[in-house]
Amino acid sequence: MPPMSRPAWLQYPASVLFVVQMYVAMAVLGLLFLPIAIARREAAVAACRAYALYVRWTAAWMVGLTSEIRGPIPQGEVLVAAKHQSFFDILVIFSVLPQPKFVMKKELLMAPFIGWYAKRLGCVAVDRGKRGKAVAQMLADIAEGRSAPGQLVIYPQGTRVAPGAELPYKTGTAAIYRETGWACVPAATNVGVFWPKRGLLRRPGVAVVEFLPEIPPGVRMSEMMARIETVIETSSNALMAEAGFPLPAPAGHQAL
Repeated sequence: MPPMSRPAWLQYPASVLFVVQMYVAMAVLGLLFLPIAIARREAAVAACRAYALYVRWTAAWMVGLTSEIRGPIPQGEVLVAAKHQSFFDILVIFSVLPQPKFVMKKELLMAPFIGWYAKRLGCVAVDRGKRGKAVAQMLADIAEGRSAPGQLVIYPQGTRVAPGAELPYKTGTAAIYRETGWACVPAATNVGVFWPKRGLLRRPGVAVVEFLPEIPPGVRMSEMMARIETVIETSSNALMAEAGFPLPAPAGHQAL
């Protein structure tokens, strides 16, 4: 479905209205599902998926931001290493994975609704201030079964990265890959072109999350990290260029 057309001056107030109702809906659905979500993890997954689908739907008709998935959707026990540009890519990914859970910063456990449901989903909390100890604790949580079965989503750069910005990939992804023996599915996105890291303006367009060919178990950690960075960055840049985002010229390139 092509993005809806509206006068440019209406985009910002429409974005503000969209953001407000999005958080109101989070509170309403969070409270409505909470009693059954406490009793059953499946209900917590269903509640979060309903919210993710609702936001995708309202984004399409309120601000003209449609969203689509490309590539085979990961199944079973697998590590998903995803590009992270905004809150929206989390929702798009959650809306399609069968049993999603996330590696997330520990501070989010204290957030209303997000923290409550994250614990029930089996998300893995990381204290980013402890660095090496944080990775060790993360691996211990996974090994001891505190993380429920499903697809474990990790953001290799550790945080949201705006389109065009650069941030190194962290080795925690390779550590999980090695210790679990799972395959790794890289995922690219262009979401940040339309839904920025900060600010209220949501731009019309087609936000894409693309699941890329999986990396099988057993690849050396250094090679695995090089491969995911190459395919994620290359594919994300291609998606952003498709969306009309002006990518910087490669190093050493001079315009004629």
